[in-house]
Amino acid sequence: MKELFKDKLHVKICDTREDMGMCAAAGAAVSLREMLKKKSEVNVVFASAPSQEEFLATLLEAGYVDWSRVNAFHMDEYIGLPSDAPQNFGKFLRDRFFGRISFKSVHYINGMAANPQAECKRYAALLAKHKVDITCMGIGENGHLAFNDPPLARFDDPETVKIVELEKTCRQQQVNDGCFRNLNAVPKTAITMTIPALLAAERIICIVPGKRKADAVRATVLGDISETCPASILRRHPNATLYCDTDSAAHLL
Repeated sequence: MKELFKDKLHVKICDTREDMGMCAAAGAAVSLREMLKKKSEVNVVFASAPSQEEFLATLLEAGYVDWSRVNAFHMDEYIGLPSDAPQNFGKFLRDRFFGRISFKSVHYINGMAANPQAECKRYAALLAKHKVDITCMGIGENGHLAFNDPPLARFDDPETVKIVELEKTCRQQQVNDGCFRNLNAVPKTAITMTIPALLAAERIICIVPGKRKADAVRATVLGDISETCPASILRRHPNATLYCDTDSAAHLL
């Protein structure tokens, strides 16, 4: 494994995607155990994407983590996609992780809510009650964090959870990942946690594998800190680690 720092961001480059998942899960488990020594419960936000598969599978087996004291959240959800649809983010996490661990609580964003704006307020209130301790995230092909796409992403967003229109590159990524058959099948709107809400966590674990993410990783680590690459803001967080494989880190090696 190779390591480097850019501003405050710690970057770890693993040989393979599997190694990256194991390394990130080990880092997350250590953070969880340390926080649970100091707090009665810990609040964690998880991302839903194929890029998180190896990380979640390994974290599932992490020993010495008292999950019964962990409250779980997820960071975004399509609007109008049924909860049992294969592409639904809540279902992704429920099938692979949330439904296989006895958490203290699990909180889902309801993309089928009759009033999406009211759903944003409901979820924001939950996050206000359960201050986020750890955010486990990925980075999009366009540099987005959650569904905060450039050029509309805001580092100073006043909202905690909001409705967004999804940028074309973001929607195409869902096709590239094999989640939807074509661009027209991808929903155009979603509910997302905002960038300040994600970065409010004490600890950030960011998992980004694959050659299609190489340009986004380069912009994140080597480009300007700018809303044109929302993920570049990770370089200002005091305790963030970016885990890559050699494919996603190709421009850093």
